Amino acid sequence: MAEIIDGKSVAAEVVEGVKKSAATLATHGVKPGLAVVIVGEDPASQVYVANKSRTAKECGFHSVQHTLAAETSEADLVALVEKLNADPAIHGILVQLPLPGHIDAGKIIQTIAPDKDVDGFHFINVGKLATGELDTALVPCTPFGSMLLIERKHGKDLSGLNAVVVGRSNIVGKPMANLLLAANATVTIAHSRTKDLPALCRTADILVAAVGRPEMVKGDWVKPGATVIDVGINRIPLPDKGEGKSRLVGDVEFASAEKSAGAITPVPGGVGPMTIAMLMANTLVSAYRHAGLEQPGF
Repeated sequence: MAEIIDGKSVAAEVVEGVKKSAATLATHGVKPGLAVVIVGEDPASQVYVANKSRTAKECGFHSVQHTLAAETSEADLVALVEKLNADPAIHGILVQLPLPGHIDAGKIIQTIAPDKDVDGFHFINVGKLATGELDTALVPCTPFGSMLLIERKHGKDLSGLNAVVVGRSNIVGKPMANLLLAANATVTIAHSRTKDLPALCRTADILVAAVGRPEMVKGDWVKPGATVIDVGINRIPLPDKGEGKSRLVGDVEFASAEKSAGAITPVPGGVGPMTIAMLMANTLVSAYRHAGLEQPGF
């Protein structure tokens, strides 16, 4: 049976490291500042934002939350972001997605100052990651966290290993592939139009599933001994358990995959906790850079 990769414990280690580095930064008179902006009352977004704000306070950050009405205009949101860009006490800005339909999310993301873009979605950070400029980029949190879990298993140099990323989103799939390339893995990006996807997955020493389809990747798609990183978070109904009952599953069929894999992330408890931890790490790194100090590693 596969080793279960405990994202909760690794995330806790990262947060502990962030706390210590934030305390060191405080001796230089700098307190990392994170501003989270939420528009509307989407219940899932409310939970995510509360978790992010709570963890930021736990890390000793200056934590600011702006909760705006769903009818807030795009112009007003742009004005708020520009105000945060200019605030020297704020080192990280996160605008929670999705945004209401009348607001262009792409425009808002590109309004965030690249050096405060702790989600790593600005074109400047995307370009830096794609060209290997990792020392000055801010990397999207979920791929960043996934990469840390891979490094714990295989080290930082992935030379000679084949990696397959199932999913080509701008948020996970593409940045994940770029991180794996930067670590010298041989990388294939697969997607809905890939021919014979199961056979391709079976070539992977490292298999990353980030496609958003519940339990799509089956156990017989997994090469014996492979490391499987399941980025998916899908809620599926359980009508036999009662009305409204459901459970969380990943993009990988865990029960069958763990029989083949050498190591695998569970859902929940795998990649999920890493995402918030790496958001804290990005905010800390941004604060160090703004202070002109050598940034910590993770």
